[in-house]
Amino acid sequence: MQKIQGALEKQAGVETVKVLFNAAKVKAEFDADRISADQLSNTVTDLGYEVKSMKVK
Repeated sequence: MQKIQGALEKQAGVETVKVLFNAAKVKAEFDADRISADQLSNTVTDLGYEVKSMKVK
């Protein structure tokens, strides 16, 4: 949990990260002009976790 949160918080453009471990979800607020949802997904995948789906609002 801390591993994912820490890695995402270090990304330029990420404002907040909340890992909902029991729900197997990550919620992040980010500046879409600086970083994309795909880049965040790749960061999680690089840590060894599977990303099953993404939803961007």
